[in-house]
Amino acid sequence: MKSFGFGTKPENILIYLLANAGLSILLMFVFMNGATQDWKSMMIAFCWTFSISFTQWTGLRWVNQIIDVRILWIEAPAKKTIFLMLSFLAYSISAFVLIQFFNFIVWMGISPSKSWALIVPSIPYTVLISFIISLIYTVVEFFQAWKRSFIQAEKLKVEMLAYKYESLRNQINPHFLFNSLNVLSDLVYDDQALAVKFIRQLSDLFRYVLDSRDKELVPLQEELDFIRSFTFLLKTRFEDKLSIDIEVEATSEEYIVPMTLQLLIENAVKHNEVSEAFPLKITIRKTTDFLEVENNMQLKSAGDDSKKTGLRNITQQYAFFSDKPIKILSTYERYLVRVPILKAQAK
Repeated sequence: MKSFGFGTKPENILIYLLANAGLSILLMFVFMNGATQDWKSMMIAFCWTFSISFTQWTGLRWVNQIIDVRILWIEAPAKKTIFLMLSFLAYSISAFVLIQFFNFIVWMGISPSKSWALIVPSIPYTVLISFIISLIYTVVEFFQAWKRSFIQAEKLKVEMLAYKYESLRNQINPHFLFNSLNVLSDLVYDDQALAVKFIRQLSDLFRYVLDSRDKELVPLQEELDFIRSFTFLLKTRFEDKLSIDIEVEATSEEYIVPMTLQLLIENAVKHNEVSEAFPLKITIRKTTDFLEVENNMQLKSAGDDSKKTGLRNITQQYAFFSDKPIKILSTYERYLVRVPILKAQAK
């Protein structure tokens, strides 16, 4: 519940009602002369002022919550301030006039046509009170929104540092390097031309890792070039047992968190069986503003002991750049990760 709300707990509701009762008594003594002459007059005056106090505070809280959802302080502070104050004034005047009509009819038997002349002199006080309340709401809500934004930004910074540390530790899986060197040692004797190409691709891979380690974003095209080197090394090792199709045309405005595709491909190879009997097929495609990395599901019988740290770190880093979340779709037949393409300049 937002500020100035009373929540749903009984004790909070009781406090809210008592606060309105206290304000009602204050209004009764300030604006209703003669209301304390007898108990009947006092009760009528209390009910009268309580109805005004309750509808004003409750209604303004309700108006504030509706606007708070639709207009964010951080995105449009000036627009929200103006809209909030105008909405408060409109509600306060309307609610005050209606509740006054109701009270005059119930307690004094005066029709709206006759009570209007009695209500008009009180409207300026209502406008002044509403202005003060709206000003309080505006100041409190703005600073709370600023505080939430500051805390969120600091949290994302911490998560990004953790991601970078984890990314540096796992940029190239030691098992991948070990397997690549084993493949290379065989190629030196069997196919020297392929061995030379393998070395060049391995060199390009490590050059990209070194160049991108200090970058928060990289052009999508650079990531795709890196992935082609990475997939060449994998396919040289697994041959026909692994298929990796890249169906992406990148533009100059599109960026991505570095090493994202490499991690997703590596995860697919790590957790699924790759054999002649069960070939693994990985597809990278572009759909509107997303990249999709999909593979057929054939989990290794040893089970999945992964803590999904890599996916969690990438998800946290993307939260810093985009409101679009990373989506994971998993069935018995396929596993798909959808990553947003970032429209921003690399930092």
